Amino acid sequence: QVQLVESGGGLVQAGGSLRLSCAASGSIFSINAMGWYRQAPGKQRELVAAFTSGGIIKYADSVKGRFTIFRDNAKNTVYLQMNSLKPEDTAVYFCNLDNWAVDYWGQGTQVTVSS
Repeated sequence: QVQLVESGGGLVQAGGSLRLSCAASGSIFSINAMGWYRQAPGKQRELVAAFTSGGIIKYADSVKGRFTIFRDNAKNTVYLQMNSLKPEDTAVYFCNLDNWAVDYWGQGTQVTVSS
C-alpha cells in the first residue's frame, strides 16, 4: 500500500510562482515513474511532468520552460516548481506513482491563477 499527499497549492496572480510537494509513504518498491497530472473543470486529466524509470524527465509542451520537476529521494518527495503561471494552468494537481502493476494517486491540490 502506498499513500501520496500533495501540498503547496493556492491562489496566485498570473506571472507568479508556486511550488507543489508530494510526499510518498508506505510499501514502495520498484517505481516505474512518478510525477504530476492536472485536471481542470470539465476537462480530462493530463500529464504535466514526470520522472521515468530511464531517468528521463517528461514535460507537457504547455509547461516546458516554466515548470520544473525535481525530487528528494531521501524524503521520498517529488516537487513541481511552477513559474510564470498562466490562468490556463488553473486546475487540481495530482501526484502519481506508477508502481508497474498499480497506479497510486494523491487527493489533489488546487492551483488557481488569476488574470
